[in-house]
Amino acid sequence: MKKTALRASALALFVAMAAGCATTGLDDVKATADRAAADAAAAASAAEAARAAADRAAQAASSAQSTADQALAAATASQACCEANKESMERMFQKSMSK
Repeated sequence: MKKTALRASALALFVAMAAGCATTGLDDVKATADRAAADAAAAASAAEAARAAADRAAQAASSAQSTADQALAAATASQACCEANKESMERMFQKSMSK
């Protein structure tokens, strides 16, 4: 009778400890999953911020390209004007020299 009671007590203690370990293990798994979910959310937020920054950089680059195109057009027009003035002055010089 004592052996049976002792075995039953030992078995009950073993089951209680195993249940406690299983609960602790599940809590650890849940905590790890929660941390992983929080890390994933933070990574998604960082990725969204990086995408927004890339969009702003692309917009700034597009604006800079437009400004550069306008500057090239103005420089080309100025060069054409300069060439026209040079030709006009050459003609005036030739005309004055022929008199």
